[in-house]
Amino acid sequence: MKKDLHPEDYRFVIFKDMSNNHRFLSRSTAPSRETEEWEDGKEYPLIKLEISSESHPFFTGKVQFVDTAGRIDKFRSKYGKWSKNDKPAAEDNSEEKTEEN
Repeated sequence: MKKDLHPEDYRFVIFKDMSNNHRFLSRSTAPSRETEEWEDGKEYPLIKLEISSESHPFFTGKVQFVDTAGRIDKFRSKYGKWSKNDKPAAEDNSEEKTEEN
């Protein structure tokens, strides 16, 4: 095995699933600015997760919809201005040019 391949600064970190507030303590080198108190009374760095084994459908066996980033609202605000009958502005300009010729 190659020397100096893996980092040496592993420390205990709390990982928190934000969809169901499940927390677990593990070792990691991931940086974090936040800390939280663990069950043993000590403060550990906090890493927030959108999904973990406690909320992922593969591990839970049930389908959950988690929209933490507002993806649906973002999609609707970006593409909602066009209905099924409307065409994008780029397509409308190309039709006007062909009619003039």
